[in-house]
Amino acid sequence: MKNLKFISLFLMIIISVNLHAQKLTPIEKKVINLIEESNNEAINLLEKVVNINSGSLNIAGVKKVGGIFADEFKAIGFAPTWFEMPDTMDRAGHLFCELNSGSVQGKKILLIGHLDTVFEENSSFQTFTRDSTVVYGPGVTDMKGGNVIILYALKALHDAGVLKNTQIIVAYSGDEEKAGNPVEISRKDLIDAAKRSDIALGFEGASGLNYATVARRSSGSWTVETSGTRAHSAGIFTDAVGAGAIYEMARILNSFYTDLPEQNLTFNAATLVGGTLVDFNETQSKGSTFGKTNIVAQKSIANGDIRCLTDEQISTTVEKMKAIVANNLPKTTAKISFDLKYPPMAPTEGNYAVLKVLDGVSQAMGQGRVEAYDPAKRGAGDISFVAKYVDGLDGLGTMGSGSHTPQESMDIAHFKDLTKRAALLIYRLINTKS
Repeated sequence: MKNLKFISLFLMIIISVNLHAQKLTPIEKKVINLIEESNNEAINLLEKVVNINSGSLNIAGVKKVGGIFADEFKAIGFAPTWFEMPDTMDRAGHLFCELNSGSVQGKKILLIGHLDTVFEENSSFQTFTRDSTVVYGPGVTDMKGGNVIILYALKALHDAGVLKNTQIIVAYSGDEEKAGNPVEISRKDLIDAAKRSDIALGFEGASGLNYATVARRSSGSWTVETSGTRAHSAGIFTDAVGAGAIYEMARILNSFYTDLPEQNLTFNAATLVGGTLVDFNETQSKGSTFGKTNIVAQKSIANGDIRCLTDEQISTTVEKMKAIVANNLPKTTAKISFDLKYPPMAPTEGNYAVLKVLDGVSQAMGQGRVEAYDPAKRGAGDISFVAKYVDGLDGLGTMGSGSHTPQESMDIAHFKDLTKRAALLIYRLINTKS
């Protein structure tokens, strides 16, 4: 009987929690209505900014899109600031818009988007188009649509009069798709904003209504270079000649394939050149080679990427790769270098706590539970740069498909639902005591 009573009590608690999660306050209902009323206006703004090319290297275009958003945020009480990047970086800079409205009572929020797209001025994909349920265009999902969600979520909260005693920073980078080097400069302003915040919310594309991102893997690259003894092929494998550069490269790549695999780790080999004479331009990922079948290869270069879920996984994987590279075949040498640009966003308890708030919002709106999305299915993002400093959640932007392709599209039907959900998530967080 005791067990039955305990089970009954436990079920009552679960039911009570779920019923509580399903309740929307009058203010939250007002915010939802405001978003309903402004949805067409939001789509029109999306069309306007999508029709302005803002490829990462189009400095004027990125600034023009930033200027439009700056005016919109200024109209609802946010102070816009444009952070220029050094001329040597060849990037436009970043737009930050900040609201400080009195003594902060709840969580300080950082909202992350980006102004640039992968489609430069020479792309054939430049124009916003629309049918009954879908819009198409460069950046509709990645991520001008997410930028508009942030803006109209905050507009609704502003118009509802609930942004008092809050600190909210909106950070729109101008080079997320092709981050400027060094990242210590190009991401300094974002990191500084995170250090003044409690929670970061990223508005990269959503993976459906019932998932959000609590973790993103790192993104970086590696380059392996091997050398061998140039000689007539008749002497291959002899003590005097050894294995040659290409066999040494084959050994290394095969050892990566057999020895490294583990959960949440990938290490793609993307380019490979080898022969007697080799020329490889790493910036352009382009190379050429010369060799003959009767000459043992003198040089080989391979380039690829590496993605990990935690700093520890990065460290251990790098050491394993170095050890493999150092175990050379006869008469060969090899070296490996790394460019670990994007850090990981690890799946912390704090991130899951933010997910719990979103889950409550989703259930209250009748959209069902929200679960953590598999990090192996997401690329790197700007939120990763701030993950060491704040709790966070990503994947809160639009629903669509075809990102980075001329078929990029956004689902209109869920656009306002995602804007509503973003607004209520922000509202509940800024009313959560720090």
